[in-house]
Amino acid sequence: MAEIKRRQAVLDEINLKISYSVITAPYDGKMGKKTIQKGQLIQAGQTLAFMVDSEEGKWVVANYKETQIRHMHLGQTVDIETDAFPGEVFHGEIVSLSAATGSRFSLLPPDNATGNFVKIIQRVPVRIKLTDDVKKTQVLRAGMNAVVTIKKGV
Repeated sequence: MAEIKRRQAVLDEINLKISYSVITAPYDGKMGKKTIQKGQLIQAGQTLAFMVDSEEGKWVVANYKETQIRHMHLGQTVDIETDAFPGEVFHGEIVSLSAATGSRFSLLPPDNATGNFVKIIQRVPVRIKLTDDVKKTQVLRAGMNAVVTIKKGV
């Protein structure tokens, strides 16, 4: 009986090690960039690839001047035109206004406590979810340049 239990423990350990060799994606999507080569050894927590989540839908982050966000609100509709597809208008809606300006989240946030005061208008990231049909937005890719026009009074 002892030998059977020992062999079962060895088999369990082998199966555990095999399970460590299988890498699964956290969600369905498209592979954007691989940072690993065939035969390369990896460490736990190492970034292997960048993926774009297809279930999340597509969205745009537009950086507006702090003076422009006064009348923006969640659910407001927008028109989006990209450099890649001029004349093609995509539709979306505002889903979030950032809690802080982009410079506050930067690696080295500015500190104007030196006695010199220069008023610099900051930019606030506004996240816009595309509301068009998936068939229409499938041509869009992460990182494309876009011009966002916010509809007033909607």
